[in-house]
Amino acid sequence: MDALKQEEVYTIKDIYALPDGERAELIDGKIYYMAPPSWKHQRISGYLYNEIYNYIKENKGECEVLAAPFAVFLNDDDINYVEPDISVICDSSKLDEKGCHGAPDWIIEIVSPSSKPRDYMTKLFKYRTAGVREYWIVDPAKQMISVYAFENDMVEQYNFGEDVPVGIYDGFAIKVEQ
Repeated sequence: MDALKQEEVYTIKDIYALPDGERAELIDGKIYYMAPPSWKHQRISGYLYNEIYNYIKENKGECEVLAAPFAVFLNDDDINYVEPDISVICDSSKLDEKGCHGAPDWIIEIVSPSSKPRDYMTKLFKYRTAGVREYWIVDPAKQMISVYAFENDMVEQYNFGEDVPVGIYDGFAIKVEQ
């Protein structure tokens, strides 16, 4: 009888040991290498960041909006490390020079062909169980935004060009254009 092959469990030390310029995320000890983002991805990310940053600034908000690459240590362990495209953190005690320790309030991931299963399944589950309040999946190929309001157990879908209400802020909506 053959023994089951043990999969290697990686840690945050392995992430920090990657060669310069190589990016990866670590979910439950498994490394997921990240391809460089496309022009369209960067354009959408920049637009969303600006909309959120301006809203927070105009309303004298306490939250911080941070764009990738920015480290998020979701759990108090050494086997989970993610770099969401956009993170909004309202509890400044979670922030230090290394990144965010604990769940951001709001995370936005912009789907690329290589990240699709991770964004729609692995991260969805991970973010929900870690305590993220709101998770947006922006899918440029489908021109759709899926909004997961974990606090209310609600999922809603919006098309590009529609106002997408932000659950953690009353009266704030963002319209994503192609």
